[in-house]
Amino acid sequence: MNLIQSLTTKPWEATAELPLLQQHTNQQNKRAALKVFLGVVAVLFILLIVAYAGRMAYEDWRPGPQIRLLWANTLVLFLGSLGLELAQYAVRRGQQKLLHRSLLGAGICTLLFLLGQAQAWRELGALVYFQVTNPAIAFFYLITGLHGLHLLGGLVVWGQTLIRLSGGFELEKVRHSVELCTLYWHFLLLVWIVLFGLLFTGNNLDELMIICGIKGRT
Repeated sequence: MNLIQSLTTKPWEATAELPLLQQHTNQQNKRAALKVFLGVVAVLFILLIVAYAGRMAYEDWRPGPQIRLLWANTLVLFLGSLGLELAQYAVRRGQQKLLHRSLLGAGICTLLFLLGQAQAWRELGALVYFQVTNPAIAFFYLITGLHGLHLLGGLVVWGQTLIRLSGGFELEKVRHSVELCTLYWHFLLLVWIVLFGLLFTGNNLDELMIICGIKGRT
């Protein structure tokens, strides 16, 4: 390109590379927005954990009953996250059949997790010593309900991605959606493991108070 061509070039006009640049920028913006959203969600659940620990310090605290079904639900959610990790591997390798199967399997596992959580609610309500005034049970409903709502929101994006894939979209066009879903599922799995381990596997008062800074280490 000579000097005259360089001076007369209009970079703001559409070129063959401009759509690709815009697409890359949009993908970066979506990933950044998701990370900001996940940061807000993380703060929300951290505040709930702190509130839970603070409420446990009162003398009238009564630990909620242990529900064994939650262990199975945790395993199912782990399998769902693993399925999305496999889907991400498949879309990067251009393996459409593996992508479709792993993406579908991840969604099914997530739905089973949500159904399992609903069943845990029913089991809790059917217990003889169930009391609505028990703060531990109220926290259980609040925390599991919020976590489930975030998974439902993720399933909306998952469903859109699966529809695009089934409609014959090129793998490159769904790759970014698969990667964002994988990041989202991994995050919610980590959140659930922390919540389940700290709040719903026993009376971990001392550990919670130390983690939340309410009590010093002895």
